[in-house]
Amino acid sequence: MTKSSYIQLEADALRKNIAFLKRRYGKRVEISSVVKANAYGHGIEEMIPLLENQGIEHFSVFDFSEAVRVQRSLRKPATIMIMGWISDHDIDNAIERGFEFFIFNQERLKKALSYAKILGKQAKIHLEVETGMNRSGIDSSELTEVVSFILENQKHLKVAGFCTHLAGAESIGNHKRIMYQLKKYKALLKRATEMGLEPGVRHVANSAASLVYPKSRFDMVRVGILQYGFWPSMETFIQYTSDKVNKNDPLDRILSWKSRIMTIKEVKTGEFIGYGISYLAQNNVQTALVPVGYSGGYSRTLSNKGRVLINGHRCGVIGVVNMNMIIVDITNVPNAKVNDEVVLIGKQGDLEIKVKSFSDYSDMLNYEILAHMPDNIERKVIL
Repeated sequence: MTKSSYIQLEADALRKNIAFLKRRYGKRVEISSVVKANAYGHGIEEMIPLLENQGIEHFSVFDFSEAVRVQRSLRKPATIMIMGWISDHDIDNAIERGFEFFIFNQERLKKALSYAKILGKQAKIHLEVETGMNRSGIDSSELTEVVSFILENQKHLKVAGFCTHLAGAESIGNHKRIMYQLKKYKALLKRATEMGLEPGVRHVANSAASLVYPKSRFDMVRVGILQYGFWPSMETFIQYTSDKVNKNDPLDRILSWKSRIMTIKEVKTGEFIGYGISYLAQNNVQTALVPVGYSGGYSRTLSNKGRVLINGHRCGVIGVVNMNMIIVDITNVPNAKVNDEVVLIGKQGDLEIKVKSFSDYSDMLNYEILAHMPDNIERKVIL
């Protein structure tokens, strides 16, 4: 281990997750693997070959730079779809590279056409319509004008997809809103097709919707958190298992995060440990210094709260999380020594530190914790 911590990725866990999703969706629904935010912290460069091995041929990202990283990581051609940011001067590069991208306003549509004409190519676009999330998308009042514009310029504009984004399918509290969105999406799709638009793939569902609302799957689902072995919410897991005799989780976590003991120290009763006075030793304490801190993705909110695994024992983080280090109580860990493995996320023997436990201690979402994993942490693939 050359760096102070590393992420371990289990290829077999991904295989199991993708197989589960394919069985769930059926053969007619394509999976677009969402690898934005550095593949939810797992690493784009590491995940793309693993996903290719599982037959994934469509990838979704947020911005142009992520799309380039995906393309460079591919071993064979695949579809890359940009759902969000492309700077004006990169739209031509996106078209040149064959990337597909969302059109959510008329300004981007006109710029795409302009660059496509200059390049003598078709811009492959996904028409995103606003159905009730009120974040991005073509409004219903604009649809006729937008579709007419596209039909007049079909030589340079290819509609690869017709899509929207659902506002919180992971919560039953949003059920009425989601049903309204699905109804509106279908109505807008009907309007567009009646005008002569050929919409390519129809896609609406993210991870949560793909399970909770089967009718939202259409031709393709945009799957993010599920493929990595996490449920969008406890509600989605409960709903999935509600009619099952076997209540076991069918998903496996791909990611583990590990470090090693840097040094060990004895602290006497009555001494403060770490910065400030947040932790006072009530007894003689043996501590281990672990070279991971908030600059490396271990949140400062885990001060005096976090847990790690060392030699098959669950150990508490004591004192304030430093920029580059945490201090752990190993008083009850026999024979602990420098360079022993420290599991920050993942399993060790029969014990496990789950990402959810970080959420419980820090009020951060699973998504947020994973997305905050620094890009520069070494990632190792276990085949």
